[in-house]
Amino acid sequence: MKLKIIVCLFATMLLSAVLTPFIRKLAFKVGAEDDPNKRRVNKVPMPTLGGLAIFASYTFATAGLMHNLIPGPQLWGILGGEILIIITGVLDDIYTLNPKQKVLGITLAALFVYFFAHVRMTIITLPLLGSFHLGWLSLPITWIWILAITNAVNLIDGLDGLATGVAIIALTTMGITGMFFLNVGNTYVSIMIFTLVVACVGFLPYNFFPARIYLGDTGSLFIGFMISVFSLNGLKNATFITVIIPVIILGVPITDTVYAILRRVLNRQPISHADKHHLHHRLMQMGLTHRQTVLVIYGIAMIFSFISLLYPISNLWGSILLTIATLIGLELFVESIGLVGKNRQPLLKWIKRVVKNTTSKSNH
Repeated sequence: MKLKIIVCLFATMLLSAVLTPFIRKLAFKVGAEDDPNKRRVNKVPMPTLGGLAIFASYTFATAGLMHNLIPGPQLWGILGGEILIIITGVLDDIYTLNPKQKVLGITLAALFVYFFAHVRMTIITLPLLGSFHLGWLSLPITWIWILAITNAVNLIDGLDGLATGVAIIALTTMGITGMFFLNVGNTYVSIMIFTLVVACVGFLPYNFFPARIYLGDTGSLFIGFMISVFSLNGLKNATFITVIIPVIILGVPITDTVYAILRRVLNRQPISHADKHHLHHRLMQMGLTHRQTVLVIYGIAMIFSFISLLYPISNLWGSILLTIATLIGLELFVESIGLVGKNRQPLLKWIKRVVKNTTSKSNH
C-alpha cells in the first residue's frame, strides 16, 4: 500500500505541473486576469485560476486513485465543499465578487462539510477547567474557524509564490504532526494532506517569481478551505495543544490577518478596506526585493512550524511558556517592521524606556 501511495503522490505532482499551462491559456480565454494597479505588484496582466490545476490533480488523486483509502462520507462530503469553494473562487477570478458574496460561498462550503462530512468541533478541553461539550455552539464555532482560516490564506496571496509556498510549509507540518505526534488515528487525513502538498509543489514552479500564473481566489480560497478542514479533523475533541498547534503552524497568514484588522480598526477604516501595509508590503517597503520578501516569509513560516513541533513534546506549563514567548517575539517583530503603523510600538517603547531608566540609574 505504501508503494501505491508514493506512486499516487508522484502522479498528482506531475498532473498538477502538466495541467497548469493549459489552465493558464484557459484563464486568458475566459478573462480571468489580474490587471496591474496601485495595489498589485504585477506590471502586466497576469492569468489567475491557477488553483484549478491544484484542485483537479488533488481531486483526481483522492477521488480516483486513492478513493479506497479514504472513508466515503469524508471523501464525498469534503469534495462537495471543495466544489462549492472552487465555484466561488472561479466566479471571483472572472467577475470579481464583493466580500459578502465570497463569505456566502465559504459559508455554503462550511455547512456542506459540517453536515455531510461531519467535519466539526464538538468538545473543547481547557487547562485547569476541564472538558466542555459545545452542543449548539459547534456549528458557529466550526463556521468561524473555516471562514477565518480560509480568508487568512486568501489575504497573504499578494506576491509570486507566497501563498503556495507558505501553504506547502504549513500543510507539511500538519501532516507530520498528525502522523507522528497527535495520534489522531485517521491515516487518511495525512494522506489527503500530503496529496494537497504535492499538488501545490507541482504548481509552484509556474507561480514562483517571476510568476507565469497566479493562484487566484480559486486557489487561495481552496487551499485555505482545505487547511481549515484538515485542522478540524484533529479538533473534534479540542484541547489546548490541538487548538494551538494549527494556529502556530498558520502563524504567517493568521498574524497578517489579525494585525490587518487591528490596523484598520485603529485607523477607523472598514475591516474589508484594502491597503498596502500587509506583511509582504512592509518588507518590500523596507528595501527587500520581491524574491527576497517571499523567501523571508518562507523562513518565518518555517520558524512557526518548528515552534509548533515543540508543543507535542512539552508539558502543559512548558506549552504555556512557549506560547507567551512566541507572542512576545511576534509582537516585537511586528512592531519593528511597522505592521500596524510606525508610531504604534507600545512594547518597543516600553523596553526602550526601561533600558533608559536602568542606564540612567546605573550612571548615578
